[in-house]
Amino acid sequence: MRSRRAKRRGAVAGILTIAAGLLVSTPTFAVDRLVPDLRADVNRDGRVSLSGNGDDIGEETQTKERGAIFLPNLDDDQRRCRVSQEDMDALGTEVDRTLAACHDAADSVVNGPEDLADLARMKIGAQPGLSKTASGRLALNPGEENYVRIFIRRDGNFVPLLPETDGELSVAQLRSGVELAVEGRDVIRDPARWDGTVTVTLTVEDRGRQGTDRVQLKVAPMLLQNDLQKATTVFAAQPNTGPGFPVEGESVSTGRADVPGEWELFAYSLVNAAEEAQLPRSATRFIKGTQQWWKDMWWQDIFEPATVSMPAPNGAQAMRIAIRSANLWELAKPDGTVVRTLRPAGRMVFRDLRGPGVGVVQEFTDQSRPFRDDLLNMGGNIESLPAYGTYPHGRVVYGSHPGRKPDQAFVRMFESQGYQPPIVIDTSWLMVGHADETMHVVPAKNSLGWTLMVADPRLAARTLKQAQEQGAGNVKLFADTRSPEKPSVNEVLKDSELMTHNEAAAKHIDEQISVMLAETGLRSTDLIPVPVLFEKARESKDMHGYRAVTPGIPNGLSLTAKHFAAPDPHGPVVNGRDLFKAATETALAKTGVNVHWVEDFFWAHLGGGEVHCATNAWRDTSSTDRWWAGAQLMGNRPRR
Repeated sequence: MRSRRAKRRGAVAGILTIAAGLLVSTPTFAVDRLVPDLRADVNRDGRVSLSGNGDDIGEETQTKERGAIFLPNLDDDQRRCRVSQEDMDALGTEVDRTLAACHDAADSVVNGPEDLADLARMKIGAQPGLSKTASGRLALNPGEENYVRIFIRRDGNFVPLLPETDGELSVAQLRSGVELAVEGRDVIRDPARWDGTVTVTLTVEDRGRQGTDRVQLKVAPMLLQNDLQKATTVFAAQPNTGPGFPVEGESVSTGRADVPGEWELFAYSLVNAAEEAQLPRSATRFIKGTQQWWKDMWWQDIFEPATVSMPAPNGAQAMRIAIRSANLWELAKPDGTVVRTLRPAGRMVFRDLRGPGVGVVQEFTDQSRPFRDDLLNMGGNIESLPAYGTYPHGRVVYGSHPGRKPDQAFVRMFESQGYQPPIVIDTSWLMVGHADETMHVVPAKNSLGWTLMVADPRLAARTLKQAQEQGAGNVKLFADTRSPEKPSVNEVLKDSELMTHNEAAAKHIDEQISVMLAETGLRSTDLIPVPVLFEKARESKDMHGYRAVTPGIPNGLSLTAKHFAAPDPHGPVVNGRDLFKAATETALAKTGVNVHWVEDFFWAHLGGGEVHCATNAWRDTSSTDRWWAGAQLMGNRPRR
């Protein structure tokens, strides 16, 4: 749409042309054109201006640099949405759809001043010369009313205009100008259904004349956090009374009565690590699951943290989004009827996280799938890289393979955001199959400003041989735990099958590394290898593949860029030093990272996960909330 100034120039030129025609007695009649003016924050400075600041240039399109943005208003600023105990344990997906349908955009009310701040503003310029018979109307393209709601300011309050009414505007409103507010009702899930854009059209008619103006807006993308951002809240589970898993849930249990266990050791060491990283004690939040499901304590796996943000006068208006994992389990009712049910522990994101400034999104395909495939639909399999090169917003990383895939609707939603194009690595060989099992982002003094800490099975074997050569062959692994198995260094190295499996795991990790180096430009010398011993787990109906024998060190939690909470490996202790710890601390010290050891052996490791799997975090995203501003504000480092 042309600028108002250009529109006026066109009108003047038209009058001059008509005047010239009259001089030569051509029977031409002047017809005045209506030039309505609809504005939004097209230049992304956080304000809507009716003067010449550029909000009318390119208003009908979206580019990476320009175009009005609105938030998906999915939080609950007045805490209206309630979750009952019955909701938490109910079988079937109906309750999940009901829980997800409750949020601020679900009603046609502005839910207080905090909610108003989540709405994008628009304005209609005043047209004082209109006659009493003039009429105006706002409209959306067909189908777009499902994705936005437009409020109009009347008597100092914002009331719904679209889709609740036909969008009519009074003459008084058109003469004095109108203030509007746009509320997003959803995120992009599949561009084939909705690409995230809406077009608002203003049409004005007066005395046989008609004019239109159009503005296109786009919903803010969900952008994942990265591990270089400081944690502001760390989430972890807390035991409850009751069985923790119902009888019909045994297929997803560890099969051990004492796992998860030793929560006190885990919790104390996690809090201590956070305090050593100079996070306040209140930053660590332990949450109880239900009596029926509290043993599903994998907080990393029940949701993936993201943010959405739009320009605001103070820089950015941001909202956190908990993207619920798409785990669909088949659970039995008391009468034996099997019902597909979204992972019940995932409902904690509605009960304990959703509220002011925090929304929840869930997306899944409601059909049966193999359990090993379903494991890939957890947050631990959705990771992210910081900004680098031509990717100012970083990239998503997830695990998939032609023979073992996550829910395509779930990963399509991540891909559809358009700003963090994914890297796909093969995790199908792992028992659990998550991207967080083998790699973790840490800072580095290289051209990217970061690198990858990588699980190295060969380094683990070399470290054990080193212990053996130092005369410590009889030293036991896991000696200071209640582990049912405490093999000696000699026993591990003598186990040819285990060593074969360990080397096979190393080759799989080599393939992952090859992909990551090719996609990021990292060099192999940039990588930070840490010792992790792998084995091929005993096969069962649902679970088989490789797993970490020693706690997987990269599968830890970054508290800040310089503080890493790692699972205690309980490696061989020689001359008073755990050799696995020593190797890790030496390697990470080169990057300036301090390691804080967390005791997770019984709480997480024996159940198939580690510190990262058993925790989650909100992070300080202030450095990346202005995603529309380009690479300069994304922390990109120049190449040296």
